[in-house]
Order: sequence, then structure tokens, then C-alpha cells
Amino acid sequence: MENKNVKAVILAAGKGTRMKSDLPKVLHPIYGKPLVGYVIDAAKKTGIIDESIVVVGHGAEKVEEFVEGYDENSKCVLQSPQRGTGDAVAKANPLLEDFDGTVVILYGDTPLVTPETLNDFIKQHHESGAALTVMSAIFDDPTNYGRIVRNADGSLKCITEEKDTTPEEKKIKEINAGLYCLDKKVIFPLFSELKCNNAQGEYYLTDIVALTIAKGLKAEAYVLQNNEEIYGINSKANLAEATKILNKRTNDKLLAEGVTIVDPDTAYISPDTTIGRDTIIFPNVYISGKNTIGEHCKIGPFAHIRDGATIGDNVRIGNFVEIKKSVVKSNTNVSHLSYIGDSELGEHVNIGAGTITANYDPVLKTKTKTIIKDGANTGSNSVLVAPVTMHENSMCAAGSVVTKDVEANALALTRSPLKVFSDWVTNRLQKGKSN
Repeated sequence: MENKNVKAVILAAGKGTRMKSDLPKVLHPIYGKPLVGYVIDAAKKTGIIDESIVVVGHGAEKVEEFVEGYDENSKCVLQSPQRGTGDAVAKANPLLEDFDGTVVILYGDTPLVTPETLNDFIKQHHESGAALTVMSAIFDDPTNYGRIVRNADGSLKCITEEKDTTPEEKKIKEINAGLYCLDKKVIFPLFSELKCNNAQGEYYLTDIVALTIAKGLKAEAYVLQNNEEIYGINSKANLAEATKILNKRTNDKLLAEGVTIVDPDTAYISPDTTIGRDTIIFPNVYISGKNTIGEHCKIGPFAHIRDGATIGDNVRIGNFVEIKKSVVKSNTNVSHLSYIGDSELGEHVNIGAGTITANYDPVLKTKTKTIIKDGANTGSNSVLVAPVTMHENSMCAAGSVVTKDVEANALALTRSPLKVFSDWVTNRLQKGKSN
């Protein structure tokens, strides 16, 4: 029986000069998650790729720290110096020494590739019996791309770079998208035969195709259905465009699932966030990270939900509210201009406008929790200094600073006596005129 084991090699060693940043290119985030994280997730969600090997180089320590902390099934290998994409793939060989299966080669700066496409790609590779399959795409304007040249039977004849194309080949609209499926035991030995006789002195991954065909091995091309999936990030402008593409994809999915998004162009929602039906997302809402939002909620406008929020059903998150790493249970209201961080809010809680859960100790640099139990209420402009608990049906008066636990059904009040100075305005104006 044919071995269908599949692993991914993700190339993530490049510097990303055009990003104009000290941060390695693959660590630039969309919705708080680095680009390479999206690629790792796409591979993992195929359900058949059981391990990703990430080839690191520029900013290797930072990239490795993220990768190994992000996914237990991902490992890193160093490419130093960086001598091209062919050399990068070859660096993964020691970690694949005893592996007999399929290797999918991906890029850490292409965050839009989907698990569905990768599954189709791998399926065609297996069914065709090819030793190597390259992903291709159809472009109306293929200028500057390598062309996919096919044999009469549709198999891959060669990839011809733009500068080497004949007049007939220039008319070809099918281009090399740069992703590969290959049989590890058959193709990996060919990487030792790659040459670096070019101006850059680099080993090119594309040359493996010509080597495969020259050895009489079968090569195929898989045509990508949605060209957006191979959109690569090389600049901050590319990063912004990829965010828009990903956002439209996410919002379209949520709309189809019964979520109301009043203005999809201004609601930015992480694809790692799930939202229940009949929830309304108002304009200028930003949701980053991995969160869960229930049904029949109202979010925004101008709300910011950060990573780690779990929000129940029938919850109202008002305008200019920020929620971070908190649980907000069903039928609770968080009014405008409030910050809820590292907190647990029960059911039927009412958070008055301008309430802050002060969760950060700047001296010890630690964060602690605020717990507000069922039925409790905070008045407007309250500050709850963690760690603190407001028990069931308790209240704190407007303008209060709560620094210790409040028992059930009790009222917490911290307020200086009000002083009224009669005729103060009149006297102040008269004094001003006399001066």
C-alpha cells in the first residue's frame, strides 16, 4: 500500500528587506498572529500533514521562539548562510532522514493558502503517481513569471523563466506558483545535484523540476483555483492588502453563517474568532486573536476585542469598549468606554460606562484577575483594582475605587464629601476683570 505520510517544509529564512523593519518578515502579524503562524495552521488543518519543519535564517532566534511555542508539531532548522530556496529545502533533510512519504514545500510569507487547497494539491499528487507536483496558477498577465510548459498529455514538460521564454511560450498564462509536493525518498537526493552557477551564487528550488524530468521521473502541475492564496508578503503594502483579503474571506464566511455585519469594510475580524448567529457586529469593530462570541450579541461600534475572550449569548459590548483575555457570560452588558482585562464576568452583570478593571501591577509586572459574579453592577467611572471579587448582586457606586472584595448584596462606595463653593464663578470673573 502506498505510503501517504505527509510533512511540510516551510521556508522562513528570508530577511524581507522591503518590509523596512527590524522584525523578521514572517513574524509580521495579521490580527496579532505572525504570518508563519497562518501557514503552520493551514498545514495542520489539512488533517494529514502531521509535522511542519520551518527553515529559519534571518532573525532565527525570534522565529524559532515563536514557532516552537506556537505548535508542538513544528520544528525549526537553521539555514546559515542563506543560499537560496533549494539550499533551504535541503537543510530540512536531516530531520527527514528516516521519513518515507510526501513533503509539501510552503512559504512562511504566504498566509492566505487554505487547508482545502493543500488537501486537493496533495490528493492530485498521490493520484497522479508523480514524483513531483508543482502548484501553478493562471494569470491574465503572466509577465515576469516562470511559465508552465506541458507535454501533449498534460504532464509537466518544464518551467521556463521569463527571460528564457520563446515567443510561443510568452503566450502561456499558466505560471509557477512556487509550492511543491514531492516524494521525499525519490526527490530529496536530487538536491545534492543542484548547481549555483548564477549571478547570486544561490541554489534555486525551481531547478529541482528540471532535474526531476531529466531523470525520467514523472512531474505534474496542479492548477490553483484562487490566485489570492499565493499572495506573498514582501512589503508593508502587501501586508495591508493581505489583511483586507483575509478580512473579506472571514466576513463573507460569518455572513453566510448568520452573523450580521453592518459594514464589512470597517469590521476587522480575526479568522480564529468564532461568532454565533444573529450577533450584530457594528462598524469599526476590531477583533484580534482567538475568541468565542455567542449568539444574539451586539458588539460595538468602535469596540476592540483582543485575544482570549469568551463571550456568552445576549451580551452587549458597547462602543469604545476593550475586552482582553476575559470571560463575559450570557445576558451581561458592558457599557461604553470600559476596559475589561483578565476578568470573569457572570450572568446578568451590568458594567457601567467608563469602568476599568485595573489588572496590571507595573512594579511587579504581573497581571491579576477581577471576578464579578452574577447580578453584580458597577457604577459609571468605577475602577476595580485586581485581585478583587464582587460577589452576587453586589454593587459599587459611580466613581468608586474598589480595592477589596465586596460581599453579596452589598454596596461599595468610595467618595470624598462634596464641597460646594457658592458664587465661586461670579467671584472668579470679577477678580479677572479687576486684574
